[in-house]
Order: sequence, then C-alpha cells, then structure tokens
Amino acid sequence: MSYEHWLNYLKSAEKNSMISGKSRKVFYKFPDGHQMAEEYSMDTGVVQKRAWRKCKQLMGEPEWEIELGEDPRQLAVGGEKGDIRNDDGSFTVKISNTEAILSKRITKKNIEWRIRNLPYPIDVYDVKADPEKKAIVVRTANKKYYKVIPIPDLDRCRVLPSQENIMVHHQYNTLIITYAKPDILCEMEAKVLLLLKDVETETDMEELLQGLLKK
Repeated sequence: MSYEHWLNYLKSAEKNSMISGKSRKVFYKFPDGHQMAEEYSMDTGVVQKRAWRKCKQLMGEPEWEIELGEDPRQLAVGGEKGDIRNDDGSFTVKISNTEAILSKRITKKNIEWRIRNLPYPIDVYDVKADPEKKAIVVRTANKKYYKVIPIPDLDRCRVLPSQENIMVHHQYNTLIITYAKPDILCEMEAKVLLLLKDVETETDMEELLQGLLKK
C-alpha cells in the first residue's frame, strides 16, 4: 500500500477521542513530539478539521497550524488588518476584508479550496497541477495573485497531482478549486476510519446535558 507509512505513523501515536455534538474529535501525540487534532462529522465520517503542532520549542508552546478547515484567526470581519481586543482582554487577529483568504474542506469525493476576496473574472485565473512541487499553483494574468497550494492528502498516499482532476469555478469574489479524489485516497481515508474505530471515545457530558435540558 502506498499509504502504509502514513497509517503506521497514525498507529504510533497516543490517541484520545471525544464525541461533542455531531462531531468526533481525535487528538494525537506522536513519538517525534508532533501533535495533531482532527474533527470528524458523525453523520458522514468525513474529516472536517485538521491542525498540527510541531515539537515544543525552547520558548513556549508552538502555535497550531491549520491544514483543513477555517482558520479562526482569519474570520474576524473588519477593514484594516490588525488586532482587536475581546471582552475577556484577549486579542484576535483581524484580517483586512480585501486580503485573499484560503480555506480547505473535504467531501466524500473531492478536496475543495476556496480563496475569498478575489474579484477578478474567471478568465484571469490560471490554475495548474504542478507534479514537481506536489501542489496546485494559482496565478492571475494581471499578476495580482500567486499561490502554491500543497496537497498533503495526495502526498500521504504518494500520488502526484493531475490536471484532469481539477475543476475551477468563480462566484461572489471567491475562487473555488475542486480536486476529484483518486481511488487510492478514498481507500486510505477508509483505512484511517477503521483504525480510529478502536480508539476509546468519551462523550462531552456537559454538552449532552445542555442538549437534554433544551428539549
């Protein structure tokens, strides 16, 4: 199996799991010091969020790096880029509403990226699979935007990106890139779900009680 290395890496981790609402959250601690957090839909079994934290540095804890899902640091709405103070005294990063924002989601059959705040018409964009970079490269004819989008999902099953799997759509100032999953990736995801089936899972009792009280 081309994805055997990835499965073995997941098996090597200390894993904890919890059900919260309609999501299952899984937390991994790997022997190399890395940590990963995932969130799966209980309805579809599709992973909705994934974030990584590298080995602990000498000065404090490293930040979580978002691989999949929305980055909450990009969701504050406002004009100029900067920090805003919350009611509890903490700060949230505030992103300019003209800055391009990339997010990623996964469905049963596709990988999808959305790049918000790109107002140019569809014929301005050039979206190409780049096997050498193991990525999708997005550029505009007006040279206003350039982005290399890695595809770790494919890399984990040692598959190079293919142009024929890419579909591009543009609406509401958002460029939508859809990549059809190869069969080997769907197979790998099924194997991961089988692996997680044996992980002991707790229930978020506080959320469960709140739900019962609302009925």
